[in-house]
Amino acid sequence: MRDCHIHSHYCPHGTKDSFEEYVEIALKNGYDEISFTEHFPLPDGFEDPSPKKDSAPTDEEFESYLKEAKYIQQKYNDKIKINVGTEVDYIEGFEYEIKKKLEKYGDKLDDAILSVHMIKADYGYSCVDYSEEEFKKLLNSFWGIDKLYRKYYETVKMAIESDLGVYKPKRFGHLNLIRKYCKIFEYDYSEQKILVEIMELLKEKEFELDFNVSGVRKENCGEVYISGYLKELVDEYGINTVLGSDSHTAKTIVTKEKYMELMKEK
Repeated sequence: MRDCHIHSHYCPHGTKDSFEEYVEIALKNGYDEISFTEHFPLPDGFEDPSPKKDSAPTDEEFESYLKEAKYIQQKYNDKIKINVGTEVDYIEGFEYEIKKKLEKYGDKLDDAILSVHMIKADYGYSCVDYSEEEFKKLLNSFWGIDKLYRKYYETVKMAIESDLGVYKPKRFGHLNLIRKYCKIFEYDYSEQKILVEIMELLKEKEFELDFNVSGVRKENCGEVYISGYLKELVDEYGINTVLGSDSHTAKTIVTKEKYMELMKEK
């Protein structure tokens, strides 16, 4: 069993739990393989839209992350397979800069996820998952939830289609992150026909999907980020999914039993 979406103390918006704490809990929970997927540095020339400017580590911090993670990989190589990886933010209009940075670090990575956290609004870029208040700003910018969902999925589609070079990730993270506040902002997204186009692209380009369970931990979500209608589409198109706890603290690495329970429920 493997968990392929784990962060570290190098995440600016995470905890200070050590690599060893994550690994020891993974071992206790019976994992054979894990991937540390710390956030990739933001592209050159892009200003972090997060109010706290804490979306990703700097280049210097990321290099320290790679060095320390490689040490942990070797330290535990007889007990568990550890992949040193990253989570790459796709940002509309910065494809070239992302590609160049992937060329810089790509040969040092064992695994990677491609994600969309930020979309382009009329007032600039904004994080879809930062806070309820930021989400409301996006709703106002797009004149309603239907158009906001549409823009998010259009950005996901652009990410899958984008030319990010030979080191572009082949697994997409938390495909339905836009639903982080779905208990507050209710919406039947099954009307979004673009999701079928996304499934066709994922199949064509042989992408895997992050079966991201972190939404279950979010007070205003309560969903795996592949569930309901989206899970039906994923199953219909035969898209492979891989567990991602999206842990920013060691204690949220799920047990096998919890994972199997979520798989059955969703």
